[in-house]
Amino acid sequence: MFKHLLVPTDGSQLSQEAVRQAVSFANEAGARITFFYAKPEFPVIYYGEGAMVDPTTPEKFEEMAESQAQEILSEAEQVARDAGVECAKLAMTSDVPYEVIIEAAEKNGCDLIFMASHGRRGISGFLLGSETNKVLTHSTIPVLVYR
Repeated sequence: MFKHLLVPTDGSQLSQEAVRQAVSFANEAGARITFFYAKPEFPVIYYGEGAMVDPTTPEKFEEMAESQAQEILSEAEQVARDAGVECAKLAMTSDVPYEVIIEAAEKNGCDLIFMASHGRRGISGFLLGSETNKVLTHSTIPVLVYR
């Protein structure tokens, strides 16, 4: 049924468990996986008329973000390879993760987005926001949520 999964991961414990479950799912379905990581953009904090800028240069920040992305994606890739599941990895930069998750799934021809959810409800869910919920409400591609 599903042949190509997009599996967003942020390296958290819940996300790592979702990676393992996605690999198991893909193995049983005969599907392949693209692991995805949304890198943050260089932060600039504005106060009044001035801007407080992180002392890290944008280039150094990008280098650190890319290093973190590759570390997290390589761990996920190893889980898939150990299970004999074909996989690829992809990182994109955006401060709006749900948008690039959907964009990555569409551009890579994925027919399922398999992602974790912390299951926050009520005011904490509203205040913290849920990238998973945003993907669910904006994606035309089916989404399987692991909790």
